[in-house]
Order: sequence, then structure tokens, then C-alpha cells
Amino acid sequence: MKLLQLNATANWGSTGKIAEGIGVAALNRGWESAIAYGRMVNPSRSKLIFAGSKSGTYLHYAQCRLFDREGLGSAAPTRRLIKAIRELNPDVIQLHNIHDHWLNYPLLFNYLAETEIPVVWTFHDCWAFTGGCAHFEGARCFEWRNNGCEMCAHGHRRSALNYSTRRELLSALGSRLHVVAVSRWLEDYARQSFLGESGAAFSVINNGIDVNGVFTPGNKAEKEKMILGVSNVWPAYKGLGDFVKLRQLLPADVTMTLVGLTEKQIASLPEGIRGITRTSSAEELAGLYRRASVFVNPTHNDSFPTVNLEALACGTPVVTYRTGGSPEAVDGSTGIVVEKGNVGALAEAVNRVICNPADFTAEACRSRAVSCFDKDVQFGKYIDLYDSLLKQQHNR
Repeated sequence: MKLLQLNATANWGSTGKIAEGIGVAALNRGWESAIAYGRMVNPSRSKLIFAGSKSGTYLHYAQCRLFDREGLGSAAPTRRLIKAIRELNPDVIQLHNIHDHWLNYPLLFNYLAETEIPVVWTFHDCWAFTGGCAHFEGARCFEWRNNGCEMCAHGHRRSALNYSTRRELLSALGSRLHVVAVSRWLEDYARQSFLGESGAAFSVINNGIDVNGVFTPGNKAEKEKMILGVSNVWPAYKGLGDFVKLRQLLPADVTMTLVGLTEKQIASLPEGIRGITRTSSAEELAGLYRRASVFVNPTHNDSFPTVNLEALACGTPVVTYRTGGSPEAVDGSTGIVVEKGNVGALAEAVNRVICNPADFTAEACRSRAVSCFDKDVQFGKYIDLYDSLLKQQHNR
């Protein structure tokens, strides 16, 4: 059996590493595995197919910014990719992030509609069923559900046309499209979209992490009265401003460390917040998780943040907003969920965790991470799905 995955990156960034993990799971089950990507690559155990160009990416990005044409550029690289797909002749095609300035999705889906290949698309965000928004909840915009994105709160000029194009192309795949959502929250919205009427199938497979690698608990003596926040980047929706407000509501003896900031952001931090641009290694990051009494994730837009899982695996409870799939990482013994934007409730939750460590033990956090988010188990579910789809195809 041959698996081909498509993602903007290969073994780089969150979705690239997920694709790599699925590829390894496929190889371990006797499949052949290939990954087609547009840019940014690390060594991979799968066969790599470069499907982009540096100049094409910049041109595609310019078209996106100037004319709202995300996913409509990169025609020549996409034709080369389609040629490579024909030559590879995969049994299953697995999609991840096909936006982000590297692929022409109408060309791809028109080709896929002509084949009999089962298509699995993991939704890491909401882009596939909107007129251009990867996340819409921050703007409280549900035009995709009600009016076909005719009035875009984010200012996408082609939102209605983008929406109708995606609806037509994805609906043409019918039951050959299987949508995997990374959280129940995302699956629910996907079902409410045009995909719910298209014949597509749905399932949920949470992201996983290496619970037997660097993200493991330390000893209780390592714990400090510290709250930790981690993000690859810190745009406004990640909650940096909420951390600044939170600092004012916490006792002076509670320290705060934020990882992933720019030098400019660090320079603007108030007293009492330690900023780090990035850790030198995963081991250093894991050390911060272990030392923290509580991991705080005040994100305003997210599908299923991996940082929550890393914290739990290191034995650290999580306090998060009721945002997207973020609350699904925790239960009553491993964290607290508060309403989005309520910094006062965030402070109360942090104090409750710090003052009642017996209610949120490292053992409970670790147990949840191992039982629910072990990458070997989670990625293995994809191979089970592929086998099931091929069996269904054979029986038709």
C-alpha cells in the first residue's frame, strides 16, 4: 500500500511533524510513504516530493495579499505535483495544510475528482469550509454557515467566491472525502458546513506527542511558584495582552515565564514577566514545563494546541480559555477551563491550582497525556482509517 501526504512543509512545524509521524506509523505497518511539500523541510523517513518553488511562493503570497487569491496561484508547481501523483499511484491521499501559498487547490481537486483514490483531509483549522478564514471565532463571524461568506468580518474581498469554489470542488468528491478533525469542536463546525451535506465522512483524531521522549515529569522538588506560557509566535490572539493583565492580578511571589516572544515583545513586557525568544532545545522547554506549577494558555483562536499536551506529559496542569478545542485536553483533575477573555477568572484558576496541588497532581496530568495523546496510538489511528477505507472501496 502506498500513502501520499500533502502539506506545506515536511517534518517542519506542527503540521509537518504530524505528517512525519503518520508517515512513520505507515512505514511501521508495511506501507510505503511519501510526503509532498511546498517549502521548509527537515530530513524525513518518508520519500519527499518537492512541489513548490521559492519564486512561486513569493508570487502566490503577493496574489493573496493584493487580490485575496490564497490557494489560487502556484499553477505550474501543482501541475508538476499532479504528474508526480500519477507516477506514484498512491492508494490513499492524505491532505494537511494545503493553503499557505504553495498549492493551487482547484487544479488539485479537479484532478482528484477524476480518480478513485480515497482522500483523507485532516482539518488543523477552518480554512477548508470558509471563504478564507483559518479561524473565525475571534471575529464571531458565522457567514460561512449562514450566507456563504458574503460579508467577511476579516475583510476577504473574494470571500463569497472563494466559499462557492470550495463548496463545489469538495462536494464533487462526495463520499470519497473523509474529514479528520483534530478536536470535537472542529468536527462539530465542519459538520455544520456544506460538507455535512456533501456525503463526506467525519471522524476525530486528536494530535499526539512523544510521551516517552523529552516530555516526561520531573520530581516534585523541581516545581516552582511559576506560571508558564508557550507559543511559536505571539500574535494578539494568542493572549499576550491577557498575560500582561494577569500579571497584575497575581501575588508578587508568583513568577511568570513566556516562551516564543520576539525581542521587541520582550522589551515591552512589564516588570514581573520573564520573556524568552525560544529555547535552545526540546529538553530545555521540557525543563520549563516541569518547573512550572501551572501552564496557562489564554489563546483566543485555536483548534487543538499541542502545548497543552506537552505540559500535561511533563506533569503540569493546564489553565485555558474555553477556546476551540483547547479545553478538550484537560479534565477536572488536570486543569481548569474559564470563559474566553475573563482574565479575572484566569487569575482565580491559577491561584486555585497553585494553592491546591493535591487536586491537580503530576501523576494525574501524566496519566491523561499517556492514555489520550500518545502519538504512536494517535497516528496509528490514521493507518486503521486508511485500511478501513480501502476495505470499503474493495467491497463496493
